[in-house]
Amino acid sequence: MDDAQIQSRIEKLEAEERRLRSDEERSAHHGDSERIEADRDRLAAIKVELDQQWDLLRQRRALRNAGSDPDQARVRDGGTVENYLG
Repeated sequence: MDDAQIQSRIEKLEAEERRLRSDEERSAHHGDSERIEADRDRLAAIKVELDQQWDLLRQRRALRNAGSDPDQARVRDGGTVENYLG
């Protein structure tokens, strides 16, 4: 996956996140707790995937800047990207 593909995936995830947040507000207004729970689960998954995609993009840029092959970058597991300390 190249930088443009990663950026495109990030944009799609962000659009889905915005849509789900809007849907969540409407569902809350109508008292649809099952829908709210499903939206929250998907939003949590999107958050992890967004963090993974941003991490991958940063890895690729760092490798490129260091004169290395950006294709050596790999998607790290969700636990790793969610537990960064800095």
